[in-house]
Amino acid sequence: MSASSIENFLAELEHQRLASPHTLTAYRRDLQHLLTLAPTPPQQIAPPQLKRLLMKLHGDGLSPRSIARTLSAWRAYYRWLARRSAIERNPCDGLRAPKQPRNLPKALGADQASALLDAEPEDTLESRDRAMAELLYSSGLRLSELASLNLDANLDLRENQVTVLGKRNKSRTVPIGSKAKEALLAWLEERRKLAAPDEIALFVNRFGRRLSHGGIATRLSRWAQKQGLGVHVHPHMLRHSFASHLLQSSGDLRAVQELLGHENISTTQIYTHLDFQHLAKVYDQAHPRARKK
Repeated sequence: MSASSIENFLAELEHQRLASPHTLTAYRRDLQHLLTLAPTPPQQIAPPQLKRLLMKLHGDGLSPRSIARTLSAWRAYYRWLARRSAIERNPCDGLRAPKQPRNLPKALGADQASALLDAEPEDTLESRDRAMAELLYSSGLRLSELASLNLDANLDLRENQVTVLGKRNKSRTVPIGSKAKEALLAWLEERRKLAAPDEIALFVNRFGRRLSHGGIATRLSRWAQKQGLGVHVHPHMLRHSFASHLLQSSGDLRAVQELLGHENISTTQIYTHLDFQHLAKVYDQAHPRARKK
């Protein structure tokens, strides 16, 4: 009963709420903790028992972030059971995960971004790599959004925009900067030499087929290393850099929210902390009473 109800819950998440495969995998893993650790079926468990389970996960070395995610999965599952009258109340109510440190996303400095993107590619694959990096930074795309781009369906270089399918299958159209457009046009010329005749993916590997998520991350890291940046650059770092640099220049949090495709502005507000870090650094360097002697 418990295992089957979990599968029914996950099926609803997938088909009705359009949860991503990554979300479904995480929920299945977190709910498996409940099946494995609970002394009674999940429908019969009491809040004190759930609290002890969370404490056990913490004692086993699970990070506060992972425990918070696990608790979120449990809470959603119990809400689902309550709507079907399988339980009278949600045993997760009142439970809290351990406090987790606030890790701000890492962003490149403006000079680092320029060093990464201004280098000239030496071959076809590097032309592709620079175009990917330019597009990630220019338009704030997620890795999954970049990887799923198709040649004709998503890219409009006449209007200088790209249309992507984000989380929960929500579509959004974002601008493409002039530098990114130049890099994309250069890559499209090179792509003809590489892509299989029936391949519709915008970015392809050396075999002419769609470049995987892992392939994109590896090639971007390699490109950054070649430019001597001295930091590990991953696709999401360029999305963070896009957001923080745009916010520093414009101060328009709502616009950044729309461009990133965030459903809640609270998700975007983390970049205000990055912006404050930038302002604080400028203050420390410029204010006559703040400079160190």
